[in-house]
Amino acid sequence: MKTATLCLFILLCFISSCNNSSVYNKNNSNFPDNRWLKVDAKEFDFTIEDDSKLYDITFNFRHVYDYQFETVPMIFTIINPNQQEQVILVDLKIKNATGKDAGDCLSDICDLKYKLKQKTKLAKGSYKIIVSQTFNYAYLPNVSQIGLDVSFSK
Repeated sequence: MKTATLCLFILLCFISSCNNSSVYNKNNSNFPDNRWLKVDAKEFDFTIEDDSKLYDITFNFRHVYDYQFETVPMIFTIINPNQQEQVILVDLKIKNATGKDAGDCLSDICDLKYKLKQKTKLAKGSYKIIVSQTFNYAYLPNVSQIGLDVSFSK
């Protein structure tokens, strides 16, 4: 039984490594007491080596199940290699039209993926994306992790 489990684990690792189109994937779980302070903008730095491909930029938001808010106001600031800034305002929808969690939930944690950019041409060089929330109070509760994934478009 242990041998079969080990073989299955190795096979899954091999399959996932062969199918990986991500060029950057980082998560930030520095949220004491699951509170994202309004003054605590999170930064993600990555480098694009291949400018011949199209990219997807996906924001990941992990929160407690049955989140008390339907949306979260957010600001994404993208700084490209030429130091030009693009500001994107997003009202991140946590619940769908029927009031259920829009993310994938397992037990008491939900993961929501939001496509910030799709099939976008990115120039070679270093990028910075600054993510902040503009919730009406000093902190946004019940947030356990945010992340950013930059991957080749399919």
